[in-house]
Amino acid sequence: MKSDLLSNIYNPSDLRLLKEEQLTQLAQELRRFIIDVVSVKEGHLGASLGVVELTIALHYVFNTPDDLLVWDVGHQAYGHKILTERKDVFQTNRQIDGISGFPKRTESVYDTFGVGHSSTSISAALGMAIASKLKGDLNKQHIAVIGDASIASGMAFEGLNHAGVTDANILVILNDNAIGIDPSVGALKKYLTAVKNGKNPRQNNIIKSLNFDYSGPIDGHDLPKLIKELNRLKKIKGPKFLHIVTTKGKGLQQAEENQVKYHAPGKFDASTGEIHLKSEENLPPKYQDVFGLTILDLARKNEKIIGITPAMPSGSSLKFMMEELPERAFDVGIAEQHAVTLAAGMATQGMMVYCNIYSTFLQRAYDQVIHDVALQNLPVIFCLDRAGLVGEDGATHHGVFDIAYLRSIPNLIMCAPINEIELQNILYTAQLGLNNPIAIRYPRGRGVIKNWEVENFGHYEEIKIGEGVCLKNGTKTAVLSTGTIGNNVIEALAECENANTIAHYSFPFIKPLDINLLNSIFSTFKNIITIEDGVKNGGFGSAVLEFAAAHNFKNDIEILGVPDEFIEHGTVPQLQQLCKIDVKSLIKLFSNGTK
Repeated sequence: MKSDLLSNIYNPSDLRLLKEEQLTQLAQELRRFIIDVVSVKEGHLGASLGVVELTIALHYVFNTPDDLLVWDVGHQAYGHKILTERKDVFQTNRQIDGISGFPKRTESVYDTFGVGHSSTSISAALGMAIASKLKGDLNKQHIAVIGDASIASGMAFEGLNHAGVTDANILVILNDNAIGIDPSVGALKKYLTAVKNGKNPRQNNIIKSLNFDYSGPIDGHDLPKLIKELNRLKKIKGPKFLHIVTTKGKGLQQAEENQVKYHAPGKFDASTGEIHLKSEENLPPKYQDVFGLTILDLARKNEKIIGITPAMPSGSSLKFMMEELPERAFDVGIAEQHAVTLAAGMATQGMMVYCNIYSTFLQRAYDQVIHDVALQNLPVIFCLDRAGLVGEDGATHHGVFDIAYLRSIPNLIMCAPINEIELQNILYTAQLGLNNPIAIRYPRGRGVIKNWEVENFGHYEEIKIGEGVCLKNGTKTAVLSTGTIGNNVIEALAECENANTIAHYSFPFIKPLDINLLNSIFSTFKNIITIEDGVKNGGFGSAVLEFAAAHNFKNDIEILGVPDEFIEHGTVPQLQQLCKIDVKSLIKLFSNGTK
């Protein structure tokens, strides 16, 4: 009877005590461990299943943590975490106070670089390799593992371009499975497909042209072949590149057959792979679907409308438009900078471009937003999905900085609708023709209106830019909210005994602010509370403070929002409670009165 190998492995030193012929069994056990835990606790599945053999081979051949291993993005690093002293706490993955779903330097010496966004591994590993050489350590190995979707990003090319003119001891491993979260796109994907199919002449090798020692493609699930090749490459100095071919979701039939759905499938049956379906009956829509269905409806009627997303057609729901109007909806790959300037170029020609980028990813294109869009006052429509606290993906994915980093940009309109109807109406208003670019932010997850599509879809109303609204009258305190966090205020006031003393105003527009409404509020109420699901520093509350200072108001003002620290992972309700912007915290605040 076979022994249980994984239970005896605490770290890679234990792994290296195994005989090479035992590693195939270990791979089976590691896959089963990942499946068993993720099926119950949720998380990223397919990516980690696809690199089980590679993970084992890397820690078997290289002397980690002294040799430095960098994972790109990091959603494929579950096997790595399990083999590096976190097996016993892996069930806390992505849970509040548990381990992170991504590599994190403060969590383990084996996590050499914190990740969460793509295409950083080559630059980071190259920086480590150059530093090692400067310190006189010529034997330390530096390995970057990057996927075929991530390597198409500009930053990855920048790293390759630099590495190719150095003698740095760096090994780049391309994990080629033809998919990121959605299928990979672009000319590089076609090139890699040709290489895998043996149809591309070796003299045309892009990587060799960049001065890398190229090997592959080899089967990334063939452990003996992987180990043999890694041992060979370990002895070669300078920049090296290994091309491996893997299957995302390897070892779970459903995950192999439906790689998009099983990227992060939620809870599922560990033995059959069947996803536990949640009833969606009588639930409000997802905000991403409000965007996706609305832009498709608008695009049917307005031929100037174009949709763009950087590698998130499913997550943004631009897929609806891509399926029906493929000539006007574009997935440009993991290329946020390109997406923004592409949109700017289209806007110069009179097109109405909805550029849908997750809030946290737009940070990567900040220069393009300023120089290529706002400076030229091009009316690009930015749709910032996943704004606010996103939950278990944690600090790298929270969209909490967008109000602060966009509010300072001249010409840019900043909008945060409170619900699905307001989101739909601002999407409609934007394509009527604006004189400025606009950023529309909305959260991950579901809205608040049941049967939205049946009762409200397609009934558009033009919104007046820069106008706020009074949702509830009061006598003593005014609460000013922006965006969907205003629904927490509505819920809290519904449960407060002193609700008659508290007025609630919604500000869908952070820029321009409704100055007339603010004048009225500050002239009427002594106590002002602002609330937002973004950082307090430089956010909506700061804008209100600036107004008060500029107009010499002396009211008592309290700002609620995300504090000046990086918020870790947990459920959205848990993280809102941490920031004191959840319903219960608001009830307590409103009931006790303000400072």
